[in-house]
Amino acid sequence: MFQVVVLVRTLCRALPCGGKGTNVGDAERDEVEAQRAGVLADELRRIQAEEAALHARRARVLADAYALTEAQKARIASTASKERDMPLRSMSAELGMAVRMNDRTMQSHMWDAYVLTTSFQATLAALDAGRITRAHATAIVDAGTGIDEPSARAPFEQTVLEFAESTTSARTRAYARQQADIFNPRTMQERHDLAAQGRRIWVTDLDDGMSLLSQLLPTVIAHGILDRTTQQAKLIKKTDAIRRREVAARLRSGTIAPGGVGDGTGSGNGLDGECVGIDSRVGTDAGGSGDHGDLWFDERTLDQIRADLVADMLLTGSPLIDPSRDTAPGGLGAIRANVQITVPVTTLTGVTSGGAELDGIAPVDDLTAKRLAGDAPGWDRVLTDPVTGIVLAVDRYQVTPAQKRFLNARDRHCRTPGCRRPARLCDHDHTLDYALGGQTEVCNLACFCKRHHTLKHATDWTVRQLAGGSLEFTSPSGRSYRDDPTPRVVFLPSDDGAAPF
Repeated sequence: MFQVVVLVRTLCRALPCGGKGTNVGDAERDEVEAQRAGVLADELRRIQAEEAALHARRARVLADAYALTEAQKARIASTASKERDMPLRSMSAELGMAVRMNDRTMQSHMWDAYVLTTSFQATLAALDAGRITRAHATAIVDAGTGIDEPSARAPFEQTVLEFAESTTSARTRAYARQQADIFNPRTMQERHDLAAQGRRIWVTDLDDGMSLLSQLLPTVIAHGILDRTTQQAKLIKKTDAIRRREVAARLRSGTIAPGGVGDGTGSGNGLDGECVGIDSRVGTDAGGSGDHGDLWFDERTLDQIRADLVADMLLTGSPLIDPSRDTAPGGLGAIRANVQITVPVTTLTGVTSGGAELDGIAPVDDLTAKRLAGDAPGWDRVLTDPVTGIVLAVDRYQVTPAQKRFLNARDRHCRTPGCRRPARLCDHDHTLDYALGGQTEVCNLACFCKRHHTLKHATDWTVRQLAGGSLEFTSPSGRSYRDDPTPRVVFLPSDDGAAPF
């Protein structure tokens, strides 16, 4: 009996028991690894607390910078908004260049930091102590900014902070919005009227030659747009289904002959089973007269049709309310969209692919670039350095227009570090003022947007043009920042199948 008990104990040590390690060594290893995970978690928690404290420190620095500009503005006697805005523009430009950030973005960060330090001091203290993260603080400030009365904002902040210290930033954001509705003394109508003043439209450039067009609108209008385009898209699909049925019937009766029907991959639109398998292109009629021409079917999805409808109406339609009808020929409906596309000649000729760009900001696919080039009223041939890609010349010789084309091609956008305003929308500024003897030559000209053109002339910022179109900016504090023209990307043809010129 004693021997049997010993055998059972030996088997328990040799076999997995309770899903843990297979022996004592494995159990010890599991315990060590578990303890190691705990150590890593503790270290990560410490790092997060340090990061939170750094964010709080950064917020105080930015808030101090904003407060300094407010003090400078208070000393300006002029009531002109442009003059009173110069201290903030100058400060945001210097801070932005120091950390390689767009000055508009820096100005937004300065304001956010000022709001955090002046209106949400309890949140700042919790961030400094590492009890919450930057994401938690942002969620609280975003939701609480709409509460104007300090007496209502303080209890809101304290309530959300207690919740934030024990949960994630995502849950905090949802909870903060809920509590903001409870503590805000403004009615829903008042909040909506205020929020509607922020309606706007903007573009976010994505990969693969695509961009996201966003529009902030009142909810009713946004859903109305979606509903109308959905109805329009469904009508297009319904019309397409009717055409498919008609063509299918004519194919069966032999009235027309299929052209190129091979793999039967026509996707149809899902509205009628008869349409499936019909190619999207059908040849001429059976008699070969060609009276019917090439027929095609709409293979787009509802989402694709809605997107195309919105783009078409925005680009070609006329606003219902047009106050310019009596002052401008054709009114608002006569205005057409303008873009500047740069296309390598090797892409146009098919030797290489890629390289087309929109305003030096985002890539454009080859087919779109070729179509726009074919429809363009005129081209500018841009000559670039084969090694650096820097623009050397533009082959048009009318003095002022040619210089503008040269500068637009060389600079591509506003030359202030961090600014991406397209060059075609910028001023062509004399680096050395014309009134002070500066020549109207490309070596003394550069593209500046209105904001930074004004900043250069209205403050103590100075700009010096170096060789190759490089600019040296010197701030009122004496610090220098350099901006070089963006090189053009040079695409070289491959040895295989290269088309001779």
